[in-house]
Amino acid sequence: MEKRAIGMILTLLGVIALIFGAVTFVNHSGNTYNLKVIITCGILGIIFFMAGISLVRGTTDVMKKDEHVS
Repeated sequence: MEKRAIGMILTLLGVIALIFGAVTFVNHSGNTYNLKVIITCGILGIIFFMAGISLVRGTTDVMKKDEHVS
């Protein structure tokens, strides 16, 4: 369960970084873009998002012998 929680956190951070990069791209002033921020947020967002999704998908839930589902 811990790996799945970390995967959800990474996925959420990736989505936030991608949204921040998109908002920075859209809210430009005049003809100037802050390319360093846009590229950094985009790359980190994609890395975090993909790592989180693969961690969530690759983790299986295993019930213990004395554990009950309610």
